[in-house]
Amino acid sequence: MISITEWQKIGVGTTGFGIFFILFGILLYFDSVLLAFGNLLFLTGLLLIIGLRKTFSFFFQRHKLKGTSFFLGGVVIVLLRWPLLGMFLETYGFLSLFKGFFPVVFGFLGNASDIPFLSALFRRLQGTSSMV
Repeated sequence: MISITEWQKIGVGTTGFGIFFILFGILLYFDSVLLAFGNLLFLTGLLLIIGLRKTFSFFFQRHKLKGTSFFLGGVVIVLLRWPLLGMFLETYGFLSLFKGFFPVVFGFLGNASDIPFLSALFRRLQGTSSMV
């Protein structure tokens, strides 16, 4: 059984609010204040969930430095009030960082959903990406 600490619970809430503010900022035509607040909440929540050491070891692995630089560079660009460019950089960095995780997610969604069209689509998406 996995024990979840209070800090991890707070981190899940903080990450959730961060994602909410990012999506709300995109919905409001890339509002730079909401996007910057969402980015800070998301990164803080990630630190609280997995810890400082594991976060740094994840982001600063040699093969993930390109994705990390684009993601964190996008965060800085958003903080400097260039939201559209910053979000494009963040999106590319996010996809680059988590490209090995997407087949796992698609496989889970394909097995978990009972809707025939969606389960076939997720299973097809699971087979297209390579796990690195």
